[in-house]
Amino acid sequence: MSWKTAYRSFYYQNAPQPKDPHLPWSKTALLCIDVQNYSLIAHDDPAERLRWKPFRRRMRELVIPNIAALQQDFRARGIDVLHARIACLLNDGRDRSLSQKMPGWNNLLMLRSSPISQIVDECAPVRDEIVVTKTTDSALTGTNLRLLLTNMGIVNVIVVGIYTDQCISSTVRGLADESFQVIVLDDCCAAGTDDLHQRELEILNCIYCQVMTRQELNAIMRIEG
Repeated sequence: MSWKTAYRSFYYQNAPQPKDPHLPWSKTALLCIDVQNYSLIAHDDPAERLRWKPFRRRMRELVIPNIAALQQDFRARGIDVLHARIACLLNDGRDRSLSQKMPGWNNLLMLRSSPISQIVDECAPVRDEIVVTKTTDSALTGTNLRLLLTNMGIVNVIVVGIYTDQCISSTVRGLADESFQVIVLDDCCAAGTDDLHQRELEILNCIYCQVMTRQELNAIMRIEG
């Protein structure tokens, strides 16, 4: 099934197929969100370790290799690659947004200098690639990313990373509201479960972005890889 008919929610089940997006290299950028070491650390609790095993497998076997390959493809053609990461600026985390202070799993307290907050080696920035550090779910709300993209002449943003239903979703919605054309790559993203991942893609698709695979994007942009 093509991206033009896949990922359809109730609202768009009978909508006409979209045209291929126009993605000139000079106006397109790749945004890699929260591809950080903390996502690969196994839990101490055996039950939690088992519960998160499918997510870590998807990250190691699919998402990280695909993002790394996509970065290489973009860099080889002079297409901008940007990175966003989640980390505290203050040691006690007072600078975090409310969503990151809520009790439970989402209560992340990662210092910007800590090893777990660093971007994984395979997807790390090179040379002068921009890295924005956020204390919010959205990479747009919590940083000067919108201004940077506008100054660079970017109108199309390819979004990859984690988590599909949280930081990816918040960023994509913000980018769409700011009138950027957004594409989310299915096989370059992950959520806690595949079901959450797929459901969020259906929610976002056709309204806030177009969802497709890395190979489908490469075909549109005429990138071999």
